Amino acid sequence: MKVGGLLLTPGAGSSREHPSLLAIEQAVQPLPVLRHDFPYRRNGKKAPDRAPVLLADIVEAASSFAERTKLDPASLVLGGRSMGGRICSMAVAEGLPAAGLVLISYPLHPPGKPERLRVEHLPNLKVPCLFLSGTRDAFGTPAELEAATRTIPGPVTHVWIDGAAHELKRADQRVADEVVSWLAGLRG
Repeated sequence: MKVGGLLLTPGAGSSREHPSLLAIEQAVQPLPVLRHDFPYRRNGKKAPDRAPVLLADIVEAASSFAERTKLDPASLVLGGRSMGGRICSMAVAEGLPAAGLVLISYPLHPPGKPERLRVEHLPNLKVPCLFLSGTRDAFGTPAELEAATRTIPGPVTHVWIDGAAHELKRADQRVADEVVSWLAGLRG
């Protein structure tokens, strides 16, 4: 299916104005993009809402975006940074239609707690997935992430930014370029 649009979400401590999300939006033009803040951020709070609230919000945001742009909901690629990407992946695993997932700095586990994996939903991801992470990410090493994503039945692409930590500092354009390249492969 042709990619119709891109819905991007920030990590827990950031907003829709994160430089990497802005860089992606600029790079994929003229593709419609929605950079979306979660309810806690829109309400001026710092602490994220619980997962059910975040999941319901993503379902609503994707539906509204598709309706507003007159796109087939299944033509949207969903994702974002860290927690935002994880929530999008959970929504897709629960049945939200999508053409693919862009997961930047996926938070595989809390830093220093590799036994607390966030992987229960991965075997339900049947769409193409792009995982873009730094090789020094405290939320998951390349080996840990590659092992966890083997359970995903959909096609998985890993892109590693050498020496980068979870924040992927000074890598916004590289992130955007990798997303553009991966999306071009989906449009193929």
